[in-house]
Amino acid sequence: EVQLVESGGGLVQPGGSLRLSCAASGFTFGSYYMSWVRQAPGKGPEWLSAISTGGHTIFYADSVKGRFTVSRDNAKNTLYLQMNSLKPEDTAVYYCATGRWDLTRSGYRGQGTQVTVSS
Repeated sequence: EVQLVESGGGLVQPGGSLRLSCAASGFTFGSYYMSWVRQAPGKGPEWLSAISTGGHTIFYADSVKGRFTVSRDNAKNTLYLQMNSLKPEDTAVYYCATGRWDLTRSGYRGQGTQVTVSS
């Protein structure tokens, strides 16, 4: 059974940083592209980033380019998202997902972790 468990969310002030983690199990993590997706209240899902199996090819949405950094540790079956210079509009539930979500809009997703950016 595929399981994706996100953690690391919370309340942070504008300009602050958070690091999200996604622990994967039930599939060969190192064989899959992985993505980060978020969904703000009242809005549809927004793709943020994708990383190749070995971590050498990375894509970002324009909305987070230069502020967010995706990485992965295949030995630990874990995906990360370092988020810097956070803005109130980054407030959302953040999910990790299998595959190139920007291309397929499908794949397994976890339950998500809430990120709230507010003073």
